[in-house]
Amino acid sequence: MSWFISLLVLSGLIFFHELGHYSAARFVGVYVEVFSIGFGKKLFSFRAFGTQWSISAIPLGGYVQMKGQDDSDPTKQSMDEDSYTTKTPLQKIFILLAGPFANFLTAFMIYFIIAMGNPPTISPVIGLVVKNSPAFIAGLQKGDIIRSVNGQEVSKWNTMAQLIASSQEEINLKIERAGFIEYKILTPTLKETTNMYGESVQRKMIGIASSGATYNLKLNFFEKLSYATEKTISASTMIFTGLEKLVVGDVPASQLGGVISIVKITADASESGWMSVLFFTALISVNLGVLNLLPIPALDGGHIMFNLYEMITKKAPNENVLVKLTIAGWAVLFSLMGLGLFNDIHRLIG
Repeated sequence: MSWFISLLVLSGLIFFHELGHYSAARFVGVYVEVFSIGFGKKLFSFRAFGTQWSISAIPLGGYVQMKGQDDSDPTKQSMDEDSYTTKTPLQKIFILLAGPFANFLTAFMIYFIIAMGNPPTISPVIGLVVKNSPAFIAGLQKGDIIRSVNGQEVSKWNTMAQLIASSQEEINLKIERAGFIEYKILTPTLKETTNMYGESVQRKMIGIASSGATYNLKLNFFEKLSYATEKTISASTMIFTGLEKLVVGDVPASQLGGVISIVKITADASESGWMSVLFFTALISVNLGVLNLLPIPALDGGHIMFNLYEMITKKAPNENVLVKLTIAGWAVLFSLMGLGLFNDIHRLIG
């Protein structure tokens, strides 16, 4: 059942991505011939609104086939009024951006739904004090609740940790212990640790660990909007940064995951409850939006680059060059998919 949920999640996100392209294309008057979830042999299809809607055998993506536009053959064009070919570069960019935008919007809506469900967050309750650490020397104890850092009130463990990491010199902690308020002054020390990308970094720490205690956020309507916006931006920034580190070599290529990883993690999340599934679904949605904006021919970002070139130079890209770049783009895309699949299988065997 969990694997079915993961495939349903992936297919749903692909649907919303392609629906973005479809809606934008129809808005500017482009005829959409096919709307497909998946590739390969068609398992189910029907016609509606002049378009053939299909579900295909290989659920690794999807596509919207517009009149006068075909990634498998860039030379296939149509000069009819309702063709993609006859639209201005700006209209084409609008169609191309609509897919990734739909993914970001979907993520925002999912985070908003999460906010409506009063999501859990980790409380700033100490579960462990490292011996001989600044916290140990200052007298902090297991069960202490940190209420403020340098006068700034905190209610989340992450907020407290960020304030400590960004502190300049000594810090003043307001703690609650057995119902009484105490103040502690201590100086963080630089410790080597790893960040979310697996890199070794120096970070200011005081030698405490979370107890794991959580509480549910209770947000008003505007706070829920703020929560959804913050989470969408945070996820986008994290993925953009991760891709940048992957390209420059700060993160090894072995960290790249493929569709098996996505399906497996979503399946695992489904066993932890609907909130976990929603969190990971939103993250995948942002991931799809970011990846499709990469300037690789055959992806939305590559087509956007071609249209920007036409807008700047006032002439369309050379047809021969366009074909070669598209082929190269598909080669890069399939290579990345192959590497992700290889890494996934290696992790499963390991």
